[in-house]
Amino acid sequence: MVDYLAERAKYLHLIRNYFADQNVLEVFTDSLLSYPVSDPFIDSASVILNKNISKEQKFFLHTSPEIEMKKLLKDGSGDIYQICKVFRDNEFGERNFNEFLMLEYYRVNFDMNELMDDLEDLLKSIGFSKKITRYSYQEIFSKYTDIDIYHSNLEEIQKLCEANGLSFEKMDLADLQIMLFVHLIEGHLKDIPACYIYDFPKSQSALAKIDGNVAKRFELYLGGIEVANGYDELQNMKDYEIRFHDELSKRKSLDLTVNNFDQDFVSQGKDLMQCSGVAIGLDRLFEVLNLDK
Repeated sequence: MVDYLAERAKYLHLIRNYFADQNVLEVFTDSLLSYPVSDPFIDSASVILNKNISKEQKFFLHTSPEIEMKKLLKDGSGDIYQICKVFRDNEFGERNFNEFLMLEYYRVNFDMNELMDDLEDLLKSIGFSKKITRYSYQEIFSKYTDIDIYHSNLEEIQKLCEANGLSFEKMDLADLQIMLFVHLIEGHLKDIPACYIYDFPKSQSALAKIDGNVAKRFELYLGGIEVANGYDELQNMKDYEIRFHDELSKRKSLDLTVNNFDQDFVSQGKDLMQCSGVAIGLDRLFEVLNLDK
């Protein structure tokens, strides 16, 4: 246990040193929020406070510091990072937990490719020396399947699912693409020491910019383990509002809890400046680093 604690402390120290050298400011934002996450694939955990003083209020534990950090960016913070515990309800699995350690950071005037370069430099600074191969989402599907994932319609994707014995009832295009990636692609990534998968289909855009058929986002896999998820961030607040509504509609269609989203974020007059951001699961990253020793 002592060795484990010392290793974590060492890695956190090296991460902070890297950002200090890059003039990226460490920040801390609220963990208790008035609104839950709208993402249909993530559930917020809630807590009731102040019962005994007759000021009962429901809060939601943050699933990531994303929106609160973007408020700081809009106010002119410049490049920022945060290391914090985050909380997610209804998580269970070998590497999915209700509480875990996250690093999230944003670089102003960076596009997605520049952020991938920067993340690679960060990893080198903490001792990860393997080359990170880059595949577009389309390239990785072409490598292991015969489908053009960017241009295949719902019916074509359903046929591929059926051919692979995968049930697809009540799933939309994004759900099916994700299921195919998990069943047909992820297993092969274990044989690639480190890779970026970038330029996802626009149906999986989340809060990333869209360019034609692709969403400008990436994921980092180390030994087949997903460690990071990054975006070339949306800038226009109207676009954010549309995406939030789309996510809540998806939650409703899945019979998930539906609440409002943070209206203060979208109603503030300023748009977000050009920036790219990434969230990194530090527990997973530290696990990979220790396995490589």
